[in-house]
Amino acid sequence: MFDFTKDAEMLMPVEIGDYTDFYSSREHATNVGIMFRGKENALMPNWLHLPVAYHGRASSVVISGTDIIRPKGQTKADDAEMPSFGPSRLLDFELEMGFFIGTGNKLGEPVPVDKADQNIFGMVLVNDWSARDIQKWEYVPLGPFLSKNFATSISPWVVTLEALEPFKTKRTEQIPKPLPYLQSKGNWLYDINLEVKLKTAESEDSFIISKSNFKNLYWDICQQLAHHTITGCNMRTGDLLASGTISGQSKDSYGSLLELTWRGTEPIRLSNNEERKFLQDGDTLIINGWCSGDGYRIGFGEVSGKILPAK
Repeated sequence: MFDFTKDAEMLMPVEIGDYTDFYSSREHATNVGIMFRGKENALMPNWLHLPVAYHGRASSVVISGTDIIRPKGQTKADDAEMPSFGPSRLLDFELEMGFFIGTGNKLGEPVPVDKADQNIFGMVLVNDWSARDIQKWEYVPLGPFLSKNFATSISPWVVTLEALEPFKTKRTEQIPKPLPYLQSKGNWLYDINLEVKLKTAESEDSFIISKSNFKNLYWDICQQLAHHTITGCNMRTGDLLASGTISGQSKDSYGSLLELTWRGTEPIRLSNNEERKFLQDGDTLIINGWCSGDGYRIGFGEVSGKILPAK
């Protein structure tokens, strides 16, 4: 007898042509800024004026359940004179969501912010795996490259914007007010519960390490798409745009180990007494997402990946 939970093979829901990852959580950007630049310079001067992003690697977007091989790369310790090469020691997850382009736009014709929703099909869960030690050494001046191009995991279920309509929620006021092309009309943040669990090689159970919500974003999906195309960049059906790490205001809602352990200085202790600063070989990271209605629930399934040793 066919058992759907065991016998069904989950496949990539669309053919992804291009992938862009935003940086749209103010709490996450502030936390990272404090770690590396101090409280006075936590947010870069442009952050409150535009949705910051980088172009990712579509070829390494993988479906939930795909094992993640620990990447190798060039890193440099603070007290080292020269960089060294080897497996990443600071492997991390990033709690994100993404949306797929349904209808694209022609080259040279930007998508207006008040019509952007017409180009968006639906949303998925995203884990943008990150090698923090590689990232620290490489990101100046142009941003992430090898620290993020080795894998990005997504859930197989795409939840349409129509299904999410009852869960729209108001955002906090954006100050300063965005430029006209970014002044989003309506409410395009959603009340989507997000939960991160960690299962170690030594445990049979998984442990909840973070709870957040999609509504914690500062820049919404329509603003992201409008900004991405304002130059005339053409989007194509199946392109994936991800939110960036979604962190809340409390420590238990942070969307990465970088924040949860504050750069590894405050390890998290699991209920089986294991500790983690960053992900170890054999760890499985699981993200779940859902919306709760009156007597019903809309689920996004899960996105998971197990860390394998570097080759």
